[in-house]
Amino acid sequence: MKKIFLLSFVFLNFVNIWAQSAAYWQQHVDYKMDVVMDVKNYQYHGKQELVYTNNSPDTLKRVFYHLFNNAFQPGSEMDARIQSIKDPDSRMFNKIKVGDKVVKESRIKTLKPNEIGYLKITNFKQDGETAVAKTIGTILEVTLAKPILPNSKTIFTLDFDGQVPVQIRRSGRNNAEGVELSMAQWYPKIAEFDFEGWHADPYIAREFHGVWGNFDLKITIDATYVLGGSGYLQNPNEIGHGYQDAGINVVYPKKTKTLTWHFIAPMVHDFAWAADKNYLHDIVKGPNNVDLHFLYKNTPSVIENWKKLEPLMVKVMDFYNKTVGNYPYKQYSFIQGGDGGMEYAMCTLILGNGTTEGMLKSAPHELAHSWFQHVLASNESKHPWMDEGFATYIEYLALNEIAIKKEGNPFEKTYLAYNYLVESGKEQPQSTQGDRYDENWSYSISSYYKGSIFLSQLEYLIGKENTIKTLKRYFQDFKFKHPTPNDIKRSAERVSGANLDWYLTDWTETTNTIDYGIKEVKDGIDKTAITIERIGRMPMPIDVLVEYTDGTKESFYIPLRMMSFEKENPNTEIKRKILSDWAWAYPTYEFSISKPINTIKNITIDPSGLMADVKRENNVYELK
Repeated sequence: MKKIFLLSFVFLNFVNIWAQSAAYWQQHVDYKMDVVMDVKNYQYHGKQELVYTNNSPDTLKRVFYHLFNNAFQPGSEMDARIQSIKDPDSRMFNKIKVGDKVVKESRIKTLKPNEIGYLKITNFKQDGETAVAKTIGTILEVTLAKPILPNSKTIFTLDFDGQVPVQIRRSGRNNAEGVELSMAQWYPKIAEFDFEGWHADPYIAREFHGVWGNFDLKITIDATYVLGGSGYLQNPNEIGHGYQDAGINVVYPKKTKTLTWHFIAPMVHDFAWAADKNYLHDIVKGPNNVDLHFLYKNTPSVIENWKKLEPLMVKVMDFYNKTVGNYPYKQYSFIQGGDGGMEYAMCTLILGNGTTEGMLKSAPHELAHSWFQHVLASNESKHPWMDEGFATYIEYLALNEIAIKKEGNPFEKTYLAYNYLVESGKEQPQSTQGDRYDENWSYSISSYYKGSIFLSQLEYLIGKENTIKTLKRYFQDFKFKHPTPNDIKRSAERVSGANLDWYLTDWTETTNTIDYGIKEVKDGIDKTAITIERIGRMPMPIDVLVEYTDGTKESFYIPLRMMSFEKENPNTEIKRKILSDWAWAYPTYEFSISKPINTIKNITIDPSGLMADVKRENNVYELK
């Protein structure tokens, strides 16, 4: 374990130097926390020391912390949102009968004082001097004792008292499957400050954003509990519970009433953990000698399904490594807990009582977030489509890769969902902040499915090989940073040479749709004239496949002028002709093929199905 810590320290400093180079800058934090958990009343006390490095060009006079637990109180913004949104999360309300009607009642609204969540901060000091700290909902606003100058450090210390809420959303106690403690977003967490300013968003529904740094954490808890979470356990031989298997010298721990678990997590932006008295703990070797930890309840049906899951997750991690880049830590944990599935640094909390097939709808997705959010740390609140969509994209690729029966287009479901959203008339631009969506279902389709289509449609634009190269380039250039939408676009441009600013703008900042149709097919002298029309606002290059009555096929490619790019033939088995480009301002485009109309069986725009055309019925012309 000492070796791991040393390697982590070297790795950390290398990343810090690299991250601070050139014009890019990002803040850095080092957390030290000592926490004592009382499992009888679900309350805990902690001390936190935070070394904050201001790498920005700004002088900071205030800082902000997140106090996420405070959301789980009657009257909070989260409570208000559950009561006002049309389709509240089903996990967060109860159905009650009022007269002859059944109404939805927020579960937070009914929490008793010993069931709520809270974080209470006392004794806040900056370099030993008292600073003024004011709690406003889920945010702690601190007026500093002295300004933090650019390129300088300061030390914040504070005491905190917390109560673990009844499990309602992500974190909490005694979840639906009986896991006692799901400790996510449980500590005072300093808010991110970047080139856009402070990101002190209240905790209303989703998502998170954090500062890169190191965590040194000690948790003292009843000795009968087994813990799993972020970071490397530093004292496995004192702890036991199966962790000493990962150590060098096995020395079984003495029996005590409490144990202190010591974790170190290098270069992460979050720390989560879970605990239960009845966890079983498996360690499986994954790719590149990564230890995959599995912690799950000691129930026969649960055991069987988790054992089946373990080798599948080894395959999925290997696929992600090859597709995006190597997972940079030496440990990852799948932990039964939470209320569905949620990603955290070096671990996930997922429900675990279902079937293996059901768990394959959550475990690969949450693991994918180790790349798209916990190495490439985009702002989930502002751009949820970047982490949710990209995780969905590689998840679908991976599941298709390990499936016995492969699908030609593994993303078909995402296009159907997106079309449903468009047809509903309730689509909002993907630039909408995560909490500002009118309804939860429209947020989900936009972030997960339309976000995934950003990449699968990029395959249509620049080719699959260039898209995978883009992911690799994006990972190498922006790992351990906070990439923005422009960064993935620029990565694709650098790899392919295409101009893609129009694509990023239309797809993510507007609700413009793609709709092309075959307007007219006319017979000529030994040739056929085909007219295609652009009906939607969003432009695209066009692939056209012509199938002839004799069974032969021919494809045609119409480049988009503003792309200044010609992609490789996606199907080299079919002869392709590159036509002159099509500029957006022209609503129609005409070209000819050197065969009469009676030799044509059908004409299809985008035979791959990777272009998100919202009305595919006008994409096909069949000779009657």
